[in-house]
Amino acid sequence: MREKQVLPVVVVGLTAALVAVIALWTLDRIASPESATASQEGPVEVIEWKLVTTWPKGLPGLGAAPENFARRVNEASGGRLRIKVFGAGEIVPAFEVFDAVSRGVAEAGHGAAYYWKGKIPASVFFTAVPFGMTAQEANGWLHYGGGLELWRELYAPFGVVPFAGGSTGVQMAGWFNIRLNNRADLEGLKMRIPGLAGEVFDAAGGSAVRIAGGEVYTSMQTGVIDAVEWVGPYNDRTLGLMEVGDYYYYPGWHEPGAMLETIVNAEALASLPEDLQAIVRVAARATNTDMLDDFTANNSESLQILLSEFDTEVLPLPDDVMDALYESSQVAIEALVNADPMAKKIAASYFAFAEKVRTYHEISERAYLNGRDRLLPPVSLTAESAE
Repeated sequence: MREKQVLPVVVVGLTAALVAVIALWTLDRIASPESATASQEGPVEVIEWKLVTTWPKGLPGLGAAPENFARRVNEASGGRLRIKVFGAGEIVPAFEVFDAVSRGVAEAGHGAAYYWKGKIPASVFFTAVPFGMTAQEANGWLHYGGGLELWRELYAPFGVVPFAGGSTGVQMAGWFNIRLNNRADLEGLKMRIPGLAGEVFDAAGGSAVRIAGGEVYTSMQTGVIDAVEWVGPYNDRTLGLMEVGDYYYYPGWHEPGAMLETIVNAEALASLPEDLQAIVRVAARATNTDMLDDFTANNSESLQILLSEFDTEVLPLPDDVMDALYESSQVAIEALVNADPMAKKIAASYFAFAEKVRTYHEISERAYLNGRDRLLPPVSLTAESAE
């Protein structure tokens, strides 16, 4: 009799346990949608991309931007799109990044558009125009003034899709081993300076030299060049340029808002599911914004270090030198526009936007800065002011 009473209890207990197991399994599947997808549709496909850059591996600022882009894509996609970043020379040399992405050797790249000037003359408009727009102005043109559409039209024949890939902000004019007093001091001066600015420097009497970032220190140290522009205090300090340059000049007339680029092979991008394409777009836009924030913060910090720890002599370019460079820039831009129909089309859009934003910034950015400077103590670029 006792055994008959125990049996129903055991059955009820086992049934309850089975219900609990099923419930826990169901909750686990709800909490892990990826696992559910895998069980219903098979294993989740993992897509792997290579991203090549024009920068030395691990370089702060410039080199960090592609790493951050890859990290954002990896995280947002839940690991479905994994991007591995390679520095200059690891797969292809710095100046072959565009060709590598175009041919599909790598699915993505990061660099500066003016490096492709020999192949695509109008590409210079998407890095920097001497005496042109600042980073804030250029971003406005790209994303709300038709610039990005023109950029993609320019790269379309090569099977490459560009995205704005960050900005350094206004750069420094560079490190020099001679003191500049007037335009005559530019005569025969060998300087590492790329893009359209290189042509401007040549026209002003100097001699532009095209050297990748990993070679600038040694080139200055050995006298291959007499001057070098790289970026600004943040990256210049990382490369040790204060050890090989005597005078640090400003402002960066040649790159007032240097834009960088994230480029993607068009077929590789089109082959992605729509959600992953969206992730690539959003990650690129986030990286573009983040890089300018990074440079603003770290250029400010690094300048203080250069002034206080290295007693760097920071000097403004003489007006006469600025005049010579501006005059030469107008000649170089006119020659570019007259020689290339696409450059003419892009220039029309670029300069029309530049004029409108310049008018606005006259009563906004400039007016505010002038007003602030009138009220605050003057800035001093000396070692004492940095302490």
